[in-house]
Amino acid sequence: MKHRLLLNLYLLAGALLLGGDHFAQTISGAFPSMAGEWVRFGTFRGLQSVQLDSVKVGKEGTFSIPFKAEEPAVGYLMGEEGRPFFLILDEGSDIRLKGERIGLPESIRVERGQQNIAFGTYASQHPRREQALSAWMYLERMYSADSLFSLHKAPSNAIREEQARIKAEDEAFLASLDPKWYVTWYLPTRRLVSEVSVVAQYRPEEIPATVAALRRLDYANERLYRSGLLKDAIEGHFWLLENCGKPLDSVYVEMERSIDAMLPGLMKDERRLNEVTDYLFDLLERHSLFRTSEYLALKLLNQASCTLDGDLAKQLETYRKMKVGNLAPDFVFPPTWLAAEPLSRPGKLSDIRSAYKVVVFGAGWCGKCKEDLPAIARLYPKWKGQGVEVVFVSLDENEQAFRDFAGSLPFLSTCDFRKWEGEVVQAYHVFSTPTMFLLDKDLKIVLRPNSVNQMDAWVDWFLVKGNK
Repeated sequence: MKHRLLLNLYLLAGALLLGGDHFAQTISGAFPSMAGEWVRFGTFRGLQSVQLDSVKVGKEGTFSIPFKAEEPAVGYLMGEEGRPFFLILDEGSDIRLKGERIGLPESIRVERGQQNIAFGTYASQHPRREQALSAWMYLERMYSADSLFSLHKAPSNAIREEQARIKAEDEAFLASLDPKWYVTWYLPTRRLVSEVSVVAQYRPEEIPATVAALRRLDYANERLYRSGLLKDAIEGHFWLLENCGKPLDSVYVEMERSIDAMLPGLMKDERRLNEVTDYLFDLLERHSLFRTSEYLALKLLNQASCTLDGDLAKQLETYRKMKVGNLAPDFVFPPTWLAAEPLSRPGKLSDIRSAYKVVVFGAGWCGKCKEDLPAIARLYPKWKGQGVEVVFVSLDENEQAFRDFAGSLPFLSTCDFRKWEGEVVQAYHVFSTPTMFLLDKDLKIVLRPNSVNQMDAWVDWFLVKGNK
């Protein structure tokens, strides 16, 4: 009885996640080779996938999963292979599948569920059309650029006609779908997002139109939020701009235009604004696109109409106060400090006479710091030889932890044991560890390295190479 009650509560929670208060539809499957295995069922919420249920396939290879979808969404089934099979979850129809294994989508036939039949048909036909289209486009380039073929106009015209026919056939299929169906919106959106890399590599002439289409997406739209495409749309959008073949300064301008296009829709929903911009900010940082991440930070902070989550606001504030070109705060060293070499304790940061200073924030409880600080210690002799001093500001909370972690480091280390409330941490708007700032002799911020490798590359490029 206890287990049955827990199961009922679990299934009820799944129904509520899909927006309903009772089950009205089922997904049933017949997969004989999966007898005795478990099948997971889930859907998407913004950038996250949400598992709603799991069932054990019966002895005859059949299973049934109840669901309720008052809001259309994309769902997924996943077997032991971990390869998802996507479904359209909408009101009005049950879904029945038959095949060899869920992990082998090409073996699956949709026997019931109009939208999923249309989805399956398009998912089968569209890739073949794309392959043929890419082949014809390759031939078109050959017949245009190679003197051996360029004189023959009839083949060139035939190639263009066949390309037009393939594109028209694809559009005709989409146009034939019921405009009220979720899949009618989903398929062209999925096509747009999934073809980004193909366009960049094989059809560069389509880059402007693809970028324009990505800018027209409403990144707070409920359909996109439930589609499982949101993360891919964001990543594909900015990856295409980064790899469009333009000079870096032009790439930054295009990315700023894209941010300007995205924000008005997101401003209508603060929860999604925070979710999307937090992810985008992290994406830009990971790709070292700091000018664009700075632009996004300042754009959000200057929007009086939006409310940012506390952690995100602190992260963005770092860019307003601690952006490249600003003066970093000078600070007095706390009484507790360590240094491998005998030296008189400097009173404040500006007392350290070196061409450059790297201020590193970290702690012994920070897993990444346990990798980065030893790496900096190994590189320190080279950096110091090029006029770069290192100062480690620890966020450890007691002296023993500080000494255990920083005692072997060859550069100056200091700690006030106040963790995130420390005066220096607050002055530098540090919100995560490790965090690094490269300062010049006047404490002007030269670089905000996102990794030890980036800092070392800067030393090699601007100092080692420059001194040769």
